[in-house]
Amino acid sequence: MDVFVIGGFLGSGKTTMLLQLAKVFVDKGLKTAIIVNESGEVGVDGATIKAEGYNATELPEGCICCTLVGTLQATLKNIKRDLDPDIIIIEPTGLALPHKVKQFVHTSMIDEDSCSIIGLADVERFDLLIEKKEAFYKMQMSGADLVLINKLDLAQPGQVEHIRKWFADNFPGKPVEAVSAKTGENMDKLFEFTLSRRVGNI
Repeated sequence: MDVFVIGGFLGSGKTTMLLQLAKVFVDKGLKTAIIVNESGEVGVDGATIKAEGYNATELPEGCICCTLVGTLQATLKNIKRDLDPDIIIIEPTGLALPHKVKQFVHTSMIDEDSCSIIGLADVERFDLLIEKKEAFYKMQMSGADLVLINKLDLAQPGQVEHIRKWFADNFPGKPVEAVSAKTGENMDKLFEFTLSRRVGNI
């Protein structure tokens, strides 16, 4: 079983990215389960995912890095036992630290090597986020195995290069790709990455 954690700040496009990724796995005949950690009382993302026909488990009102650790671990074990999926995709809240989520996946009797982190950068709000929350964002992206600069369709001239440089300066060697989950542009980079990371055979 392989686990993919999609991390990124609020509004970076995690749910749209998740739906695109889930469709690729399902189209390849892989049994896919989704865990969504809502940060409010209304599970909007969970409802959106379920409306697309996917089996989504919601962990509402709390962060899976903090108050919901036990809930996440129990959910993972239940999904593994009851559904035995090929793939689990986890979408934490925009305030979660994905590398901590990966640690909890490991302690839930799932091989840590089968868990990969996909970090999202919002091309529209990147500078504002760095200005206000740079230290937090560095922690959030520190464990990413792949970084996606999302919303390429909305990028202004020079923005993508500017974000690439920030990652090159702060995380040398970390792979960074510019994509648009909305239009599908360059999303093949994500699909190639996830399929290459799979422990199981396609």
